[in-house]
Amino acid sequence: MTLSRSTRILLASAALCAFTGPAFALDGQDLLKKINASFASGGTTITADNVEVSGSDVLLKGVKFGAEGQPGEKPLAVEQLTLEGVSEEEGGAYYIERVTFPEVNVTEEKSSFKVQDLYLAGVYVPGDANAEGIDSLMFYEEAHSGPVEVTVDGKPVFSMAEAVGTMGLSDDETTITFEGTVTGVKADLSTVEDPKAKESIEALGLTSLDGDMNMSGSWEVESGTIDIEDYSIDFANVGKLSMAFSMSGYTLDLVKQMQEQARMMQAQPQNEQAQQAAGLAMLGLVQQLSLVDAQVRFEDAGITKRGLDYAGKSQGADGATMAQMVKGMVPILLAQAKLGALQNEVSAAVNSYIDNPKALTIAAAPANPVAFPMIMGAAMGAPETIPGLIGLKVTAND
Repeated sequence: MTLSRSTRILLASAALCAFTGPAFALDGQDLLKKINASFASGGTTITADNVEVSGSDVLLKGVKFGAEGQPGEKPLAVEQLTLEGVSEEEGGAYYIERVTFPEVNVTEEKSSFKVQDLYLAGVYVPGDANAEGIDSLMFYEEAHSGPVEVTVDGKPVFSMAEAVGTMGLSDDETTITFEGTVTGVKADLSTVEDPKAKESIEALGLTSLDGDMNMSGSWEVESGTIDIEDYSIDFANVGKLSMAFSMSGYTLDLVKQMQEQARMMQAQPQNEQAQQAAGLAMLGLVQQLSLVDAQVRFEDAGITKRGLDYAGKSQGADGATMAQMVKGMVPILLAQAKLGALQNEVSAAVNSYIDNPKALTIAAAPANPVAFPMIMGAAMGAPETIPGLIGLKVTAND
């Protein structure tokens, strides 16, 4: 009886494996096909000499990244890509736990370029790239790069410690959030050979740069509202440049149309008529966008004084004299720009900043979103109306 029961269990298990095995086996070629379908709008294709499946892992060997319609361009070759923890989702979509890229180590003549620890994590590949809304997008939870090193003649000229980008999806699946950080950015400009450029770099104290970059924001896919909350570059002993803006009309349909126009322009780089037609079409698409608000802010960390000193020296004066010259020139330049009442506000802000360089902020906050064609029309025909149209303000040291 015991033997009979064990035999039945064994046979049932074998039957289960026989029926379920083929149904759950990964199709590596189908995965690659759907990845390419997602990339198609950007004109990029991925090919692989061989696709191997081992359990839930897919190995792409002899990979080449190329751009469609660009004859003569050499595709980027990668020995292999490892896709770990691949699972098929509802609707033919795929989820990849991790995509690991090989280390990049390229040497050409006197230069070398090295990147380590490259990977993507939590990659979603849509089952249908032409589906509606967010279901048609391929996105990742994390993109990572380890150290980057660039050398010339054996001397390091640029390096980066780490770059991390993350994406998230809201609970109601209507909004994509994103964040990015780049840390330990270092550049050595002391190797610049042009005498005039070298003189400027040394005078401005830019022979070596050390800083970080940050970005964060969100995109409501259906409504087309994109909000860049922070896009900042911060270099020690130089300053921090921060930008933020929000606009509406940036729908998924618009994105795909713009990608298609860009692909057409890339496909016929020598055809002037095609370039002009695509350029006009792109301009027409931009008319669907509206400005919600925007801000550009610079926080000084020493570059302003060094810049005035250097500019003054080139005019046979000192930094303080140059500062007074700039303060006198600003109203004249603004009068030519025909900015109306904003002229006095800008002059006051520039004067305050030059006297005590801390921060300078330019902000636009219209009462209601303003279509970009209206802003462009005002800039060409009646620039003095722009401050009121977009709620433009310029302040210093706030």
